[in-house]
Amino acid sequence: MRDQNLLFHVEPLEVLAVTVAFAYVMGILELTRRLYGVLRSRGLSHNVVVYYNRKIIHVLAGGVVALLVPHVFSSPLVPFALAMVLAVLVYIPHRTGKLMHWFQVEDNMYEVNFCIVWGLTVLLLWLTLGNPLYAVLPPVFMSFGDATTGVVRNMLYGRRTKSWVGNVAMLATTLPVGYYYAGLTGAVAAVVASIVEHYEVPPVLDDNVLISLSTAGVLVASRVLGFI
Repeated sequence: MRDQNLLFHVEPLEVLAVTVAFAYVMGILELTRRLYGVLRSRGLSHNVVVYYNRKIIHVLAGGVVALLVPHVFSSPLVPFALAMVLAVLVYIPHRTGKLMHWFQVEDNMYEVNFCIVWGLTVLLLWLTLGNPLYAVLPPVFMSFGDATTGVVRNMLYGRRTKSWVGNVAMLATTLPVGYYYAGLTGAVAAVVASIVEHYEVPPVLDDNVLISLSTAGVLVASRVLGFI
């Protein structure tokens, strides 16, 4: 566990790191914009390409950055700030009606929820548990696990839908990751998160939020019970 007095300390190099991280995320958005054109030209429908792009962003932006957080940042403040800036960035197109059509849809703003819950869980769990490895587990599950189930369902059904086949695929992804990061507690969190992903209560409690809250709940409960 890190010294609580250091949790709000920001190293100068972290400013550079977050700048690089922001540029990297913008690069992923540009990559998916180009990919949209390529896949559409090959006959894939708009909805299918958009859904794939959303999951690519989940993994390459949300997931990769989450994995790097414990090794790059000494405080949760900088990654939290990055997530909030990105939340505003993806919210504005919904507000103005000028969507980034290659991954955003009019039906929901779940990518905004994704950014907000990504940042909040990292911040609150890091401060509560004092361990950045535990803190990034919810966004890692949300990024890689939800992307896995989404891709499987899109391949099977060609649209956004819920299916337990996808949840099994998510568990296959999250279980080893959870165990690696938090032992048996992480494995239990992976099972719980893979189940709750099947449900959502629009517009606020989408699967991103439920995955993160359930994972955070298991981690906090384990700390209270003395398991971690």
